[in-house]
Amino acid sequence: MKKNILIGFLLLLTSACTMPAATPQVESTSTQTPLPPPTTVSVTPSLVPTETTVPTPEPPPLYFTDEFVSSDPYWQFTQAAGSSAPVIDFNGSLQIDFKSPDTWMIGIHTAHTYENVLVAAKADISPDGSIGLICRYSEDGWYEFNISNGVYSLLFGSWLAPGVAKYVPIIIEENSAVSNSGEFSLFCEDTFLRAYAGEKLLRNIDVTNYGLTEGNAGVAAASFVDTLASAAFEWFTVSEK
Repeated sequence: MKKNILIGFLLLLTSACTMPAATPQVESTSTQTPLPPPTTVSVTPSLVPTETTVPTPEPPPLYFTDEFVSSDPYWQFTQAAGSSAPVIDFNGSLQIDFKSPDTWMIGIHTAHTYENVLVAAKADISPDGSIGLICRYSEDGWYEFNISNGVYSLLFGSWLAPGVAKYVPIIIEENSAVSNSGEFSLFCEDTFLRAYAGEKLLRNIDVTNYGLTEGNAGVAAASFVDTLASAAFEWFTVSEK
């Protein structure tokens, strides 16, 4: 049943007042006592606090491993669908807790762009959700590899509007090697995508027709229709292969 939910979930993703003139006053003709000369008072100016600018850390090397020990400004997260924003935490792992069903979250590492690249992670997802890897993310779209409970998918994603994503399934298949936890990877090389569960090659597929040549790498996670989910990425790696 959960396999059917995942497959259906992937396919559905698509704002002067005029004051009255003052009456002139007649000056009094009475004699006034002269005022004493003004007294000079020394005032010490108070210090105005200034905001401290926190410098942006240096980006990681082109190829790197992130173990999510602390937050990283190069990660940018975007939500698609869902009525509530997921809670995201960096504390030795990247934790994504979904607060509404039917919600998709994409995390893109913006430090570098890649043509041919291997993206890998060790992660787990609760039974009613999916986790994924992304390569060649740009304004033209991205490739996404998702796994969940015996089913995997390779998708072509693109933004129709802010927060509104369109997914075109490249392939969706059942495979006993796919589970809700463990290591998985996506190799984007020339016009091919290679999807792995652990060391097992699930699919080597030609994506020439989709035309993506380079872009950022990242992760994805989702909760299914009518259910909540929680995902945790222990580490994320970008390498040459």
